[in-house]
Amino acid sequence: MTSNSTAKTLVKTFLRTPHSLKTKFQAKQLLAQFLKTQPYSPSSTSILISVYSNFNLLHPSLFLFNSLNSPPLLAWKSIIKCYANSGHFLNSLTCFVQMRSFGIYPDPNMFPFVLKACVFLKNLRLGESIHGCIIRLGLDFDLFTGNALLNMYAKFQSLQPNGGHKVFAFNVFDGMPKSDELCGTSAQEKGASIIQLDRMTKVLEMMPKRDVVSWNTVIAGNAQNGMYEEALRMVREMGNANMKPDSFTLSSVLPIFAEYVDVIKGKEIHGYAIRHWFDSDCYIASSLIDMYANCARIEDSCSVFNLLSKRDDISWNSIIAACVQNGVFDEGLKLFRQMLTAEVKPRDVTFSSIMPACAYLTTLHLGKQLHGYIIRGGFNDNMFIASSLVDMYAKCGNIKAARWIFNQMEHHDMVSWTAIIMGYALHGHAHDALLLFKQMEMDGVKPNYVSYIAVFTACSHAGLTEEAWRYFNSMSRNHGIKPGLEHYAAMADLLGRAGKLEEAYEFIGSMHIAPTGSIWSTLLSACRVHKNLELAEKVANEIFKVDPENVGAYVLMSNMYAAARRWKDAAKMRIFMKKKGIRKEPACSWIEVKNRVHTFISGDKSHPLYDRIFEALKDLLEQIEREGYIPDTNEDFHDVDEEQKKYMIFSHSERLALAFGIISTPAGTTIRITKNIRGSVHAEIIGNRLKLKMMLRSKAIVARWPTMQQLAQMADSSNVTYWVDNHLLNCLAYCRYADHHVIMRTIM
Repeated sequence: MTSNSTAKTLVKTFLRTPHSLKTKFQAKQLLAQFLKTQPYSPSSTSILISVYSNFNLLHPSLFLFNSLNSPPLLAWKSIIKCYANSGHFLNSLTCFVQMRSFGIYPDPNMFPFVLKACVFLKNLRLGESIHGCIIRLGLDFDLFTGNALLNMYAKFQSLQPNGGHKVFAFNVFDGMPKSDELCGTSAQEKGASIIQLDRMTKVLEMMPKRDVVSWNTVIAGNAQNGMYEEALRMVREMGNANMKPDSFTLSSVLPIFAEYVDVIKGKEIHGYAIRHWFDSDCYIASSLIDMYANCARIEDSCSVFNLLSKRDDISWNSIIAACVQNGVFDEGLKLFRQMLTAEVKPRDVTFSSIMPACAYLTTLHLGKQLHGYIIRGGFNDNMFIASSLVDMYAKCGNIKAARWIFNQMEHHDMVSWTAIIMGYALHGHAHDALLLFKQMEMDGVKPNYVSYIAVFTACSHAGLTEEAWRYFNSMSRNHGIKPGLEHYAAMADLLGRAGKLEEAYEFIGSMHIAPTGSIWSTLLSACRVHKNLELAEKVANEIFKVDPENVGAYVLMSNMYAAARRWKDAAKMRIFMKKKGIRKEPACSWIEVKNRVHTFISGDKSHPLYDRIFEALKDLLEQIEREGYIPDTNEDFHDVDEEQKKYMIFSHSERLALAFGIISTPAGTTIRITKNIRGSVHAEIIGNRLKLKMMLRSKAIVARWPTMQQLAQMADSSNVTYWVDNHLLNCLAYCRYADHHVIMRTIM
């Protein structure tokens, strides 16, 4: 047998069994041998086009297709499929129209690719026309065509401006929903979404045969568009039809329970996954991690992750995001390092997830390392990552770097605008923050819920009461944003700082939603600053109604009673707290030196360098007392003598951290201290001149406190005689003699 006859035999064999070809290289070899050994034949050429289309080899497929004078059905089907799978959707539809114009009867297996093209071109009307063609040709009985129609209507439903409408009910397997809530959709959008849902459901009902893919398509379509109750109803019907849910079904249902924060139902799904060996599936595991994280069960999220034998980038990203979202920042950073050690390449979502951990812990050096990795990886053009960097640098005290990154961004979305506005607000640059807000509106970016929180924060820190009222009123009038708890809290804080306590009380009482204990606590703090005990008692009663375990309220009232010399009432508060087991969270400060975090508690003597810290504090205290500083012990209500009070103030946690930073770093080093209580200050030491930048979040600047102008005057003066608030500002006097840059911030 000659080699030529052998080649002919192989070509014929492959043409009879084209699925035996496994690689593109084999397909190309087949074409070469076909051209050499085979005479022209439309049927053989069509088979070869089919082989090429299976490998998405568009150009060879077109070469063969164009060689046919009257392409048969197989050739048309193959080229339509190849166009669709290669992303040339308009060409795919054009070929389908041309084929119909030649009077060729379509193959049922052709329609999934035609419908796919309609979805990607976002042409619902054309998709409906194709659906009509399918019905007229009597091909709607076909399983694959029916599944393609289900997918098309599900995708078109998700293309509605705000998706579908969410229906909330918690007894999801116990019957039909009892109530529904439309989330931000207009009547027109709602109607369009429901029409797509009805069509999808009708297609499913009309299908003579349904498989797991059919049910999964409908379930996923409803779940992704917020139609949670409809999705769960379909799960029940799927079970009634003796169809077993697979891993795709479970990964579609789990986000519903994450949205409901229904850990019981989520655990039922988890149990089902374990019994049917789905728990090792990375997609199921990632969905379980997200579900448990949303239900504040981070331990369960970690357990699911640890049991995974194989971990892909999705599972790593899920557990890192879960830790950061639940406040377990150190664990999130640890997992990120493990991800890199496991040689799993981070994606853009990885950096967006981990960056808030750096911002919260103020680990600027780690944030800079991540920034470098982002640049090297080519992610710096990503808008979401850039916004995370803006937020990180702002919260770590480097507002200049935050602004530089913001200015480098080609496009600014709502997230990036809000990040930079909030950054300026927290640094006390209220007018810059408001100017940026106006610029955002001029650029056509519509403010959202969070951006108004940033505006009110800026107004609160600068005491801009009238501007805040104007923004508060325009929020709902001009942009249709209903004030939320955060907006009310910021306005109450603003009024409290301005000394308008009665107005703040009436404002909170007139809220359209029930005020929480934290909002009332904002006013209670202002009452303490302004020494309005009568109003404080009324506010405290409101707090205890809605939040009986509010530790801060008990402590504030006890201190106010002590300041008013009402010792019996102060003692009652302390006794009540003791009986209830309510304990105040101890003040804690931490500082990072040489990549190690050092933690200090008030009066802490456990640090190995405590003796040196104490001596440094003692020397600094003597120096500033010679400058005229007198410790203010009026706010310390312990029943001890003045010297003991002076010592207690002297050993506050932030002072210990500050002294340690001074003795552990060279002159000119920036010292970053983080506290676990509200209120913070940013101070810089430049030569002998002290520049103060207030970043107080809840403590009001009142009459007995100096104004910003007075602070600036004191900073310029050669003799500092007055300092504010022993807990924070007094310690900054030490830095005047230490030639260090100091940044203090608190964990909210």
